[in-house]
Amino acid sequence: MHVQLAVDLAGTPATLLAQRAVLLPQAHAAAPALLVADVHFGKDATFRARGIPVPQGSAAGDLARLSALLAATAARTLVFLGDLLHAREAQQAALQSQLAHWRGQHAGVDMLLVEGNHDRHAGAPAAAAGIRVVHEPFAWDGLALCHHPQRVAGAHVLAGHLHPCVRLTGRANDRLRLPCFWLQPGLTILPSFGEFTGGASIGRSESDRVVAVAEDRLYELPPLPARAA
Repeated sequence: MHVQLAVDLAGTPATLLAQRAVLLPQAHAAAPALLVADVHFGKDATFRARGIPVPQGSAAGDLARLSALLAATAARTLVFLGDLLHAREAQQAALQSQLAHWRGQHAGVDMLLVEGNHDRHAGAPAAAAGIRVVHEPFAWDGLALCHHPQRVAGAHVLAGHLHPCVRLTGRANDRLRLPCFWLQPGLTILPSFGEFTGGASIGRSESDRVVAVAEDRLYELPPLPARAA
């Protein structure tokens, strides 16, 4: 049980954080970089605009969590691995004003978005958000930053998109589904950062590492036993 877990990504040191983020302690110019995936700002507004009653306020909570992470890690770069915005409805003035105000509180942090499938439909963040948009795979100090999980020759890929979760079964046959980091050879898939997002169960193999997230703690699952030859 950890609040953070150091891992090696093909020679690049990284830290998995229980807040569903990855810290690269020595990124560009040896300044820390923070990576999150699948925030999906505006998903609640999208649901309400389409006639589905859901509570408001998920964006405020996610922004507060991002602020706390930036303060705790002293990161000078924040990377969104796709799906920052959920849909066109996320471009409403109230949310864009909220993003711009939050961005002003972190003016010294460089922010970039690796464009995801939802971002293409939603449109780029407003200029006031100060978030640079790049396309996958985006080369980053021996890593490849992506939204969609994929293989990139000569680089370890960090991606999102899948909202990975793992199913656990207890002794009393209780079942629990937890978000997780899914580490495969050459590929690490981050859990979704946004609070108002779903998840998909993964199908891991013997060579994979899975680190589940529960109540701000990390739990690495035992590896699967090797299959008999």
